[in-house]
Amino acid sequence: MKLTALSLRLPLAHAFTISRETMDWQTSIVVELEHDGIVGYGEVTENQFYGHPREAILSSIARARSFIEAYVAGNPLELWDQLLELLEGDTFAASAIDMAAHDWRGKKLGQPTWKVWGLEWEKTPPSSYTIGIDTIPKMIAKLEEQPNWPIYKIKLGTPHDLEIVQQLRSKTEARFRVDANCAWSAEQTVENSIALKGLGVEFIEQPLPQSASHEDKQWVYRNSRLPILADEDCQVPRDVGRCAETYHGINVKICKCGGLTPALRMLREARTLGLRTMVGCMVESSIGISGAAQLLPLLDYADLDGAVLLAHEPATGVIVESGHVLQTDRPGNGSRLLSERLDAYLLP
Repeated sequence: MKLTALSLRLPLAHAFTISRETMDWQTSIVVELEHDGIVGYGEVTENQFYGHPREAILSSIARARSFIEAYVAGNPLELWDQLLELLEGDTFAASAIDMAAHDWRGKKLGQPTWKVWGLEWEKTPPSSYTIGIDTIPKMIAKLEEQPNWPIYKIKLGTPHDLEIVQQLRSKTEARFRVDANCAWSAEQTVENSIALKGLGVEFIEQPLPQSASHEDKQWVYRNSRLPILADEDCQVPRDVGRCAETYHGINVKICKCGGLTPALRMLREARTLGLRTMVGCMVESSIGISGAAQLLPLLDYADLDGAVLLAHEPATGVIVESGHVLQTDRPGNGSRLLSERLDAYLLP
């Protein structure tokens, strides 16, 4: 099996701001696994906050090359632990390789990945559309550019968070979710939950920083008027059990946990613990979104708008249309790179 890693620069439709950073474009690494004329695709994006710059990810992928090229038709679900050990715990590199392996296997078997896993595509949740932090008029303009989504996820962490939600609420009757990206205190979270519930907000994602005390997280869990979902506090499989006492649900990110294989484990464990389940995304192409979409049958909530946030991209895959993720019966993850467009996106 031949492994190739490509670095891409993906332009955003608008500058995207959360409580800790702003970006105008995204650096993405796409992994190709080719064998028997079949190509499997996986994707991961660079992330400085989590300590995964492009060079480090590419170095890890290179370290796995001989292992991957010796792998032919094994089950990715059985190979992941060995892969992560080889990569010395680099979950970002592992996620791209693992996603590509699942894509290749599904294509080889002639079935979509979700069906290979034995899942049923029934009553899958719609995706939210994310509105990054900006001036209130610009946040309203972003909402009005995408008017037909059933759910909007609003990034918060400013001195005027409630005003933002109030102003956006005046423009739509859609459901809201808010993500503070670790920017609030325990007291702020509980106070805000009261007002946000009245504004039609469904849940609050990761309001407290990871460094907040266990006692503060438990206090918020018990006193918030809205469900609290973990993101930064639930990155890898061992985090799921810890969240059962401090969160009502978890948001799994494929790049953070290390791929589709550990994401499956996390979602299934969360369900046994009575936690609500969600899969989120980074700003990424249809390669990454298509991989994450295979998990929809296990989800209560979805946030799969990463490719919609791009100005344009060199890939095609699962379609997210005004929040509705269209069922894919294409083999594998249902995505591919468009070779005729690549030159405009490739980084050296």
